[in-house]
Formats: sequence, C-alpha cells, structure tokens
Amino acid sequence: MQINTRLKRGLRCSSECATRDHLTFGECMRAKSLQLKPNLSNTRAVKRHDNELEAYRSARRQGIQPAGTTMKQVESAVRISDATGVAYQADKPMFDAKVS
Repeated sequence: MQINTRLKRGLRCSSECATRDHLTFGECMRAKSLQLKPNLSNTRAVKRHDNELEAYRSARRQGIQPAGTTMKQVESAVRISDATGVAYQADKPMFDAKVS
C-alpha cells in the first residue's frame, strides 16, 4: 500500500485565499504579506501622555501658562488661577505660595 505524499495546490489555503494555489498554509499566509505588529497606540503611557497634553492645551486656551506639560504642573497652575482669579503665568509668578 502506497501513501500519496504529493500535496495538492490550494488544499491547505486559508478560506480567504483568492488564488488557492499554495502548497502549504504557511505559504498562503506569507503570500498575503500580513503585517503582524502590536497596536502601540492604545498603551496606557500613550493615553496618559495624550491626556496631559490635552489638559495643557485646555489651560492655554484659558490663558494659563503652566510651568510644564505634566498633569501635576497643569493642575497646580489651574488651581492657582482659580484661587486668585487671574490666569497663572509660570514665567511671571505672582507669588511663591502653592495652593492645595
């Protein structure tokens, strides 16, 4: 009894294969040129950074000039502005006391 070891083209292709002419499933996948890269746009660090920049933009739209773009610096500048009624300017501080 002889076992047929010849592979037929298309028999092992994926269901989405347009040509159905590959000898192996791996060959079929390589022909699709799949780009398997992790989606780095949803990482926690990127989201945190984007939120900090949005808070900074919001403060700038209100006329506030924080000392930096970190959330701590932006929130501190907004608190000082709210407490004094004047837009905080980091390069021209009104006083050295911090508002908590």
